[in-house]
Amino acid sequence: MGIIKRLSFKDQAFQLRETAILEATTRILSTKGFDLMTMDDVATEVGISKPVLYKHFKSKEELAGAAMVGLLDGALAELDAQPADLRPVDQIAGLLAWAIRLRLTGGMPLLPSTSSHVRAMLMRNLGYVAAALKFHNRMKKIVREGRKLGQLRKELPEEVLIFSFYARTCDPAVDYLRLYAKLDDDAIVRHMVQVSLQGIAVPTP
Repeated sequence: MGIIKRLSFKDQAFQLRETAILEATTRILSTKGFDLMTMDDVATEVGISKPVLYKHFKSKEELAGAAMVGLLDGALAELDAQPADLRPVDQIAGLLAWAIRLRLTGGMPLLPSTSSHVRAMLMRNLGYVAAALKFHNRMKKIVREGRKLGQLRKELPEEVLIFSFYARTCDPAVDYLRLYAKLDDDAIVRHMVQVSLQGIAVPTP
């Protein structure tokens, strides 16, 4: 039996502070976005000085990358927690519901896919690239199985199905519903998942 190494109080405090930093970064990214976020914002949100923040992360690029890795790790953990016999289409529905709920609670760091600067920043982050590839391959496996079983539309390329899912996790309709519709979060999640998977038109008989 191996020896369990206990973290020192100092190391525990360091890890707890790092968790708080990443949670604050995620909240700021979900509201201000990457371009407007500053290291001062993060330090103030956590209640630490900038020198202390820089002991954990050297730049806001590194912070944003770490936040995105955390998001992808969370998505993979959500998939792992699903029942082993869950249908592929229900796996996708469950993951989408998780992502929308996360967004509604300020836990979804939204980075613009149209920004070449942000894309280049993330591609330089090897931890993010590895996590993104792992998640994408997992989604590809689910989509392929769903198409094979006739649960997802075979006439659509798998890339269309996968990237449509990614787009739904940052659909601005969620924000409009939160602001203007008389719906609680559970209803928003339920309806957005339904629209995403079934569309808005009544099926032709």
